[in-house]
Amino acid sequence: MTKKLSRRNFIKASAAGAGAGAIAATGAFKARTAMAKDEVIKVGFCVDLTGDAAAWGLPGLYGADIWAEELNSRGGIKVGDKMLPVEIIPYDDQFDITKATVGVKKLLFEDEVSFIIMLSSPPATAVQDILTRNEMISTCLSPADMSPDYPYLYAPVETHPFYNVTGIDHIARTNPEMKTMSVITQNDYIGLVSLAMYRAAAEVAGIEIIEEKLFGFETIDFAPVVSGVLAKNPDILCWDTAYPDYVNLLTEQAFQQNYQGKIVTCTLDGYTQMLEKTSTAFMEGSIWQFPDFDDDAMQAQGINFAKPREFFTKYEERHPNAWNAVSWEYAAILEMWKDGVEAAGDYSPMPTFKALKAMSPVPHVFGDCEWWGTEMFGIDNIAMGNWPVVEMKNGKATIVEMMDYKAWIDEHLDLVITHFKALDVF
Repeated sequence: MTKKLSRRNFIKASAAGAGAGAIAATGAFKARTAMAKDEVIKVGFCVDLTGDAAAWGLPGLYGADIWAEELNSRGGIKVGDKMLPVEIIPYDDQFDITKATVGVKKLLFEDEVSFIIMLSSPPATAVQDILTRNEMISTCLSPADMSPDYPYLYAPVETHPFYNVTGIDHIARTNPEMKTMSVITQNDYIGLVSLAMYRAAAEVAGIEIIEEKLFGFETIDFAPVVSGVLAKNPDILCWDTAYPDYVNLLTEQAFQQNYQGKIVTCTLDGYTQMLEKTSTAFMEGSIWQFPDFDDDAMQAQGINFAKPREFFTKYEERHPNAWNAVSWEYAAILEMWKDGVEAAGDYSPMPTFKALKAMSPVPHVFGDCEWWGTEMFGIDNIAMGNWPVVEMKNGKATIVEMMDYKAWIDEHLDLVITHFKALDVF
């Protein structure tokens, strides 16, 4: 079960910071009251708010609350001939199976929610038996959690690590002179599945991976980790899907050791702090996958998210320096679920789910996409299509391309599976 427990190894500093925010937000949780109208659509939010993976939960709850507030200010969701408000009901599962089971039962039988949002396994998969028996739809951020045994669990937004191909593909086309890459990341399931994807992407792009450095969670000194890799003079340094604190430390060391090449990474959370510790010139051209929602490209036609710039601005005002890779993901999940409710004319779980699965194309946040997954996981419950390539330009995250990575995956699926199997993560 190693791969199912890997997310519990999140860096303590990040979790501690998010945990402190959760304590401060307790009053806000208690302050949630029933809406004035008699009929309210209730959504369960069973995610880690104070535990090891709180940095992947609490910032997302902030975003979900802003989404619901904005929606309700416009009257709510149109269900048939009615406009109904939405209430987000949070439950802190502390990324623990037992607490998640208690939470799901409360949301099901006491709160009578119509939809449950979760983070990933182990809690998300551990509760699927009870959710399936009660025909309750739920979502997660990990496509690897998909299984024919969990027919009502789906991944409508997050598709890690498949979208990581976008960064390497972009570099290969825009910087064809860059032919070598070294990868550094933590030695856990998240790091390994991401490494499998980067291996496949590099092979297709004709980029040679000259070194892979997998470090343990006991590592506290990253100077020798980075210096050992730099000794081989890679054109590209890849932080894989290292956790935010690791990315920060690795980037700082690369700067201090006068690295002159390109950095590519899955996330670059808290990049403003990295700019302060390094320089705008050093970070220029870095590539990652998660945008700021005030980006002009997020305002373009085809983006399936209501008022992204206003959402980002309000988030930054209320929660300074808290914006990260999940700040918008749960809100984007809610946006797609809303589309399903309106298409069904019914907010009950099964009609909504059937309406969502019948959609073609699927209204993903980054553009229309399709359901995918049977080829790898035995069930088409993953929304896959476009994902942005984000580049640092003058100290600001900037979308430079929207890539159809589903087409890339479809073309190179056998190679992807080969690398997943080579690392024993499939």
